[in-house]
Parts: sequence; C-alpha cells; structure tokens
Amino acid sequence: MSAAPLICLTGAHAALGGQEVLSGVDLRIDRGEIVTIVGPNGSGKSTLMRVIIGALPLRRGKVTRAPGLRIGYVPQKLHIDPTLPMSVRRFLSLPNRVSDAEATEALAHAGGAGLEGRQMSDLSGGQFQRVLLARALLTRPDLLILDEATQGLDQPGSAAFYRLIERLRAELNCGVLMVSHELHVVMAASDRVICLNHHVCCEGAPEHVASAPEYRALFGTGTQGALALYRHQHDHHHDDGCGHDHDHDHAHEAPDA
Repeated sequence: MSAAPLICLTGAHAALGGQEVLSGVDLRIDRGEIVTIVGPNGSGKSTLMRVIIGALPLRRGKVTRAPGLRIGYVPQKLHIDPTLPMSVRRFLSLPNRVSDAEATEALAHAGGAGLEGRQMSDLSGGQFQRVLLARALLTRPDLLILDEATQGLDQPGSAAFYRLIERLRAELNCGVLMVSHELHVVMAASDRVICLNHHVCCEGAPEHVASAPEYRALFGTGTQGALALYRHQHDHHHDDGCGHDHDHDHAHEAPDA
C-alpha cells in the first residue's frame, strides 16, 4: 500500500462570486514528487491553489491534508515599495523573526547565498525569486507550492530555477506543486502533469499529457516535440488512495544551460 498523500482532493467543487470555478476535481500529491498544473487563463488554477492552502472552502467534495502538514508558498508576484528600505535579511524575518543561521541556511538552499545584506529593491528578477523561495523554505515545508514562480525570468533563468526545484525536492524530500504558463519548460521538470480547465482534462507523465487530445486542443502540439528531446524512465504503478490508479512514465526535456 502506498504512503498517505500530503494532499488529497476528492470531487472538489469551488466557486468565486457565486460562479463555479472547479467542478469535480480529484487530485493527489505525494511526498517527493513534482506535480505541475497547466491550463488556460481562467481555468481555475489559482482557485485550486487557494483551496489547497486552505484560503478557500469547498462547496462540495473533500480535501484531506496530512496531519501537521507544513506548506511553503512562493507567490506569483510580490510588490515591495522601492522607496522602502528593506534588506533581504529583514524581509526573511517577516512576519516571524528567524535567526541569522536559519536565514543563511534558507538562502543557501535557495541558491541565494550572500544576499542577506542586499536591498530587496536592488535584486534582479532571479535573485528576488530565490529570496521568495528561501522565505518559503523557512517553514521546512512538506509541500512547496509555486504559483507562476518564474514570471518575468528569461528561459535560461527559468530553466535554472526549475533545476533548483528538482534539487530541493531531492534534498528535502518534499512534495512540489507548480503552476506555470511556460509549458514545455515547467512540464520537463515534472513527474506528473495535470491539465485543468475547471475540471481535470487529463493527467499523467509530461509526454503522455502533451500528446493527449484534450491538452492539444487547449495548447496545440508544440510541447510534444519539445518534450521528446530527452527522456528518462522509471515506471511505477500505485493506487493513489483517492480511488484512482496511476501509471507514470516520466519524460523530461533537457533544460537549457
């Protein structure tokens, strides 16, 4: 029997402003796996994130979280007034103060070693994202959630960030849930991809999803060719504990240097 999931949604329905945004969504995230949610604008991705972190209740269905689940969240964007003096070290102690050792360790894990004394307003896009990631890591998360975390980065910067996420997954043995519009780059870093359009259109290994008719109807065929550039496989099969079986044949694109 497989280990209990970090998060399990069963028949999840959620609404915003009285309009249903999620309809019958089943989702499971396990420790140690990277899951990516893709879908067009308005498909319910952000709503799903809010349900998972507990910021939005379900209308119907069930969400089960592992006991004591710790979530680290990297937002899509965060505006800091450039006229406000705010060092990286001070930012990492908001809202809860952390020790110098904890801040240094989190920055090192996030690829931002040595940034403690820098002003937040002076950071490059990539450095800013690494500081946000470091702040999320301070909770020692079981589940790391990244909502469009590479927005504004160029493709080499995005690829480097996703390589970092893969390394953190291995080092921390946490689950990772990502949302991104950078389809072939983020999917290449994923163990499993879920295509969402208010409901789950299709899910599975990246190459499987990229060739699925439902996915191609939404996004076209370009991603399928990109994912075929590089493959490695470690097939496995398990009952997900939410009433669904999954066969995973993982396929990854070699990220840009």
